[in-house]
Amino acid sequence: MNEADAIEIVHRTIVTILVVSGPLVGAAMIVGVAVALLQALTQVQEMTLTFVPKIVAMIAVLGLSAPFIGSKINTLAQFAYARIEKGY
Repeated sequence: MNEADAIEIVHRTIVTILVVSGPLVGAAMIVGVAVALLQALTQVQEMTLTFVPKIVAMIAVLGLSAPFIGSKINTLAQFAYARIEKGY
């Protein structure tokens, strides 16, 4: 494996991390904004109120997007192993 292969593996790893974490971060952002809006409208400023809805939303999104996440990680692993084996 040469330097170009290593850089390609690192690049694909970073892109995969961004793609895989996107749905979870998006769900947390949407729920966070919704709860903040609700808190602003009702003037209930409880700090712990945002955690439970975010956790529930993230678990639901993780359950729905698990096949997508698994396929992306599997694709990355196959690519990396193929590049590593090619070098030996």
